[in-house]
Amino acid sequence: MTPTLRARVTAELVGTALLVATVVGSGVMATRLTDDVALQLLANSLATGAVLVALIVSLQPVSAAFNPVVTLAEVVLRLVTPKAAGALVAAQVVGGALGAVIANLMFDLDAVSIATRERTGSGLWLGEVVATLGLLLVVFGCARAGRTDAIAWAVAGWIVAAYWFTSSTSFANPAVTIARTLSDSFAGISPTSVPMFVLMQVVGGGLAVALLRLLHPTPSPLEAPLD
Repeated sequence: MTPTLRARVTAELVGTALLVATVVGSGVMATRLTDDVALQLLANSLATGAVLVALIVSLQPVSAAFNPVVTLAEVVLRLVTPKAAGALVAAQVVGGALGAVIANLMFDLDAVSIATRERTGSGLWLGEVVATLGLLLVVFGCARAGRTDAIAWAVAGWIVAAYWFTSSTSFANPAVTIARTLSDSFAGISPTSVPMFVLMQVVGGGLAVALLRLLHPTPSPLEAPLD
């Protein structure tokens, strides 16, 4: 039975909220437990990878993109219609913001505190291209290889690794990037740094779709419009 658009929107909102709550909350917890930046990043990356496995496994039968770039790629690959994608992206952005607020409140911080951490420069922008390109190749490569059951583990593995090997620590998600402006904490990003991050994420997504068509030229049976 095909999930309704309402169910898919709900899954995207809740899933993105819990993802961002984990990213922000684990960052706050890590900085409270240790002053070692490497340990802080390790805690943040492991928590993010773990929650991705849990959320994708549980919500994948309904909708588990949690990422506007993934959803836009699904439009290009005829997995969702533009109309449905608009609703899903809106849910992701709203869910991400809600997750940041929840994380702040859990740690007795202001519900919204605009991040002041500047993340800018060509190296970080290239890092976002690489992080997003790899993420989409993993997601859609698994799908076209008939390994949808492996997507959760593959995505988590990529994100944990990309936290460490990309200069930007792998945001790779416009909804998460926007949400992280709402917490002036370890995971925060200044609003002025967001436009280039999002642009580079879109560039990475576009490159990933082009590579996907070269590496996996046969579409999966799912690649037809839904509703």
